[in-house]
Amino acid sequence: MANAAHRERRSLSGWGRTAPSVADVARPTSVGAIAELLTAPAPRGVIARGLGRSYGDVAQNGGGMVVDLTGLDSILDFNTSAGTVTVAGGCSLAAIIELVAPVGWFLPVTPGTRFVTVGGAIACDVHGKNHHRDGSFGSHVAALTLLTASGDLRTLSPEETPREFWATVGGLGLTGFVVEATLKLLPAESTAIRVDTERTADLDATFEKLRATDQSYRYSVAWLDCATRGRLGRGIVIQGDHAAAGEADTPSALPSQHPRISAPGWLSLAPVLRSPLIGLLNDVHFRRARPGTGRIEAIEPFFYPLDALGDWNRVYGRGGFLQYQFAVPLDREDVVHSALGLLYDAGLRSTLAVLKRFGPESQAPLSFPFPGWTLALDIALPAPAAARTLSSLDDLVAEAGGRVYLAKDSRLRRELVEVMNPRLPEWQAVRRELDPDGLFQHDLGRRLGLTGSSS
Repeated sequence: MANAAHRERRSLSGWGRTAPSVADVARPTSVGAIAELLTAPAPRGVIARGLGRSYGDVAQNGGGMVVDLTGLDSILDFNTSAGTVTVAGGCSLAAIIELVAPVGWFLPVTPGTRFVTVGGAIACDVHGKNHHRDGSFGSHVAALTLLTASGDLRTLSPEETPREFWATVGGLGLTGFVVEATLKLLPAESTAIRVDTERTADLDATFEKLRATDQSYRYSVAWLDCATRGRLGRGIVIQGDHAAAGEADTPSALPSQHPRISAPGWLSLAPVLRSPLIGLLNDVHFRRARPGTGRIEAIEPFFYPLDALGDWNRVYGRGGFLQYQFAVPLDREDVVHSALGLLYDAGLRSTLAVLKRFGPESQAPLSFPFPGWTLALDIALPAPAAARTLSSLDDLVAEAGGRVYLAKDSRLRRELVEVMNPRLPEWQAVRRELDPDGLFQHDLGRRLGLTGSSS
């Protein structure tokens, strides 16, 4: 029998550094060691944790056990001709990029940070700038190996075991531990990105630009100004695709598996990030944007601009921050307008606002993206008006047939979860089959009633 990993009692929080909770944390280095941990879990169950980049409490389990899967980070197979890679669940996206990008392949989907494990990307069914073309992460998983509550290893695929597979994709870690996965990669001739940039005068112009052009690009996203009086919603639309071989004058540097520098623990810009000065900073950012076509960029500044600074969440100070992301149908642009107005009127100056258009939704019952508009907002805390304002915005989103991204959530009201996720009962039925005793638990699941328990 494998030796069980050492447990250490620790306080954990999400990337937003809010609502910490204390759990027993273990970091096993083998699947056997994980299985042994499951035979004697803490009273409040167990959940997997990767690199800790979820903003809210989805990778926390107060009073229970948290299993750090980063000890299972191996790359097991790379088929360069077929364009597939098989990795352990704790392998980071950064490690995959470093391996596959130099030989003509790239991740099929990547979120705004490469410091995410594959298991976490599957559990949250992450999306990127190319959802309108390529869908979410789970749609590119050929197969995965799930360690279930009984200690069994089950191979799941969309063809052979669709119910269990799609319940695990986007299932927030509550069906079991993803200990291995095979991904279908994206061909990419070079390690450079060809980028077109355009400034837009207001939110309607931003919508129109994305509607008219984003099908011509693999990657498409807009930064919005939501803090400058009289100019709410003006934007910078950034669109691009992988550059052809030889298109860049020199090979673009690949991002490393680690940030170049880290924010010091004493650094806090919280007073600025909660002040009207954000409007001035947004104005500078808007004016510095360089409109034009065909600019060649490296992977890191295009996909991962914040990754250049390790522990960048520290700049929000001890109060931390929350990220609020919602999606609404394509014909409900009015909700995005309302969101910017509600925030501004409440004195909430989002430090980052990103607008994208989603394509078709996946088959996963709890997956977040569906055809529509999605807006992501970062809000520095403490912010007394945030709870009331975002609760009002929740109601608008729900009324419009939209939803909030649960993988980033830290404050949604429980009664809206099933309204926003009408396939929740379907997912819960599959989860009960995979985990009848409710072994897999986390703070978010209890808070929102996903697991049928509030204890």
